[in-house]
Amino acid sequence: MTVIIDYGAGNIKSVEKALLSLGQEVVITDDADTILNAERIILPGVGAFGNAMAQLEKTGLDEVIREAVRRKIPFLGICLGLQLLFEKSDEALGVKGLGVLKGEVKKIPAKKGLKIPHMGWNSLHFAHNGKLFQGIEEGAYVYFCALLLPGSRRRVDRESFCRIWGTYPCFRGKENVFACQFHPEKSGETGLKILKNFTEL
Repeated sequence: MTVIIDYGAGNIKSVEKALLSLGQEVVITDDADTILNAERIILPGVGAFGNAMAQLEKTGLDEVIREAVRRKIPFLGICLGLQLLFEKSDEALGVKGLGVLKGEVKKIPAKKGLKIPHMGWNSLHFAHNGKLFQGIEEGAYVYFCALLLPGSRRRVDRESFCRIWGTYPCFRGKENVFACQFHPEKSGETGLKILKNFTEL
């Protein structure tokens, strides 16, 4: 069973629909016991970092997520779900993230001729072809709706990166925790393959 954490953020139904198309049993919930007894957990979301953290803390889901990570339950953060896993974000200065992943989320720097937020397709280029990217070809395209990206550029900190301009990370994998800034549920066959890989962990 795959649990999608419901904390009032957008895009939850799109993730559910993608998983159902893969034949997965899916539960959308904010119940702590259900989350902690799941085979795997997804934290999706579209929204604001500060508001989302406030909601997680209000409901106690922040500690549920940290406990799930401690229990080594496979965990996937998507878009805002990725950002919340880090220690802090440029979007909400002074607000602490979950701190599951080290580092911070930074605004994509402005550059002439490029629109921010970055909305559309971009290609994946792998530093390490990890568990979620088995069967995914170098240069495969995925869909983004991003104003921020993980700030670290250290090769050891990521399994893949995307080229928006220069090289900017868009994925982080650490033990049982995986997080992508792009939307696999909106990325066609490539995205479904990534989600399928996650469900097989």
